Amino acid sequence: MRFLGRSLKRLLQALLILVLTLAAPVVYIETMCRGDAIPAPSTPLSNELRPEIRTLLTYPEWHIVHTYDDYAATIRDNDPHDFRYLQAIFGYWGSLCTLTEEAAGLGEINSETRQLVHIIGVSFTFEMLMKAAYEETVGRVATMIRGPQHARLDNLSAQQAAEYATFLQQLPWYRYDFRGDAATLNAAATDAFRDQERAFSLGLEHLGRAAYAGVIAQAVASTGFDDLTLQMVVTGLSPQQIEAVEGVTILGAVSGGVEVETPRYRELTGILASWAEQGATFLDMAGNDQIMFTAISDQRTQDGALADLARQGYGDTRHLFLVPVTDLADTLRGLTARGLRLEHIHDY
Repeated sequence: MRFLGRSLKRLLQALLILVLTLAAPVVYIETMCRGDAIPAPSTPLSNELRPEIRTLLTYPEWHIVHTYDDYAATIRDNDPHDFRYLQAIFGYWGSLCTLTEEAAGLGEINSETRQLVHIIGVSFTFEMLMKAAYEETVGRVATMIRGPQHARLDNLSAQQAAEYATFLQQLPWYRYDFRGDAATLNAAATDAFRDQERAFSLGLEHLGRAAYAGVIAQAVASTGFDDLTLQMVVTGLSPQQIEAVEGVTILGAVSGGVEVETPRYRELTGILASWAEQGATFLDMAGNDQIMFTAISDQRTQDGALADLARQGYGDTRHLFLVPVTDLADTLRGLTARGLRLEHIHDY
């Protein structure tokens, strides 16, 4: 009984430490990361109006997408214990602090958005901590037993991680076929210890994600899905150039330009980059006059960047920039001269 009492006490202490660890960054963000800028008045041109702060606060979700991509790049040639999980966690909360301060100049962050970035941040932190705890112990021992050469399921899991990262660039994570990945790993496993360990551990991880995804999908379905299109005002393009892009619709002429409707997310980045190269100028996006984008370079810092985040598995750096919508096209056209490569344009 005394042993059970001590064990229970230690378990409760461990749970308390975990809760405090997960809550600490939320408390820090809410108390220490507050900007004092005042939003400037603007005159929207687009008929669609969205909160401008969303261009900044869509990044935390994309940070998680980028983390999975970094992880896939890392384990392609190395092992999961080589990934720096704490760096990924600190990158999330550090960038969220910076963007929360910057958001003061764009508008007030509503309670729903605050809850969202904190919930996904806590979930992400928990996932990274649990994965680090496993891969730095049992996973590391399994690689020592395996030897220096990757086993069959090391290569397969790296391929699945890369496919998942690509999937996340356009579709919500809860729509991914986690159960399919688990079944594929199980079917491909040989009798080698590392293969059996990967099939078991990653299979449990995938099935756990699948169960959680089902809950999230039901919750999202009850509240409605995000709009998959965006309205903006553009000039400098002919109707033929605009309508040549699949999924783009001309809505009509407005003051100074043409209002169009485009796809969002990853597709939008490609569309805007292409139109910028064709000489377009963007006048308004969803009623907003500021927009954020990320770009990659081989330099550790870039002038004017809100944040500079090292990418794991690539050896380069991601930079976050906030620019006026009317300057976006010129900025995109000038990226190459600055040694930058466009990664993603964050809509609203």
